[in-house]
Amino acid sequence: MVVIRPVLVAATLAALAPPTHAEDRSVLLICKAMVERALKGPDAASEAELARCRQVIREWALRDARTTVDEEGKPLR
Repeated sequence: MVVIRPVLVAATLAALAPPTHAEDRSVLLICKAMVERALKGPDAASEAELARCRQVIREWALRDARTTVDEEGKPLR
């Protein structure tokens, strides 16, 4: 019983934690469009959505800076 309780707590926390995975490029394009619309005028997007989109754009910029090949495996330089 002593060992089972920590295992159950850890399993519950793992199940509740949001999955961490890389966003695909379509999410990047949607986020870029949302941020551009927000810059042009008032939009229905909340500040939380805009913050998340800005984070996605930042992560893609860092990922692209480290990448030496395109999506098809061809060298960028």
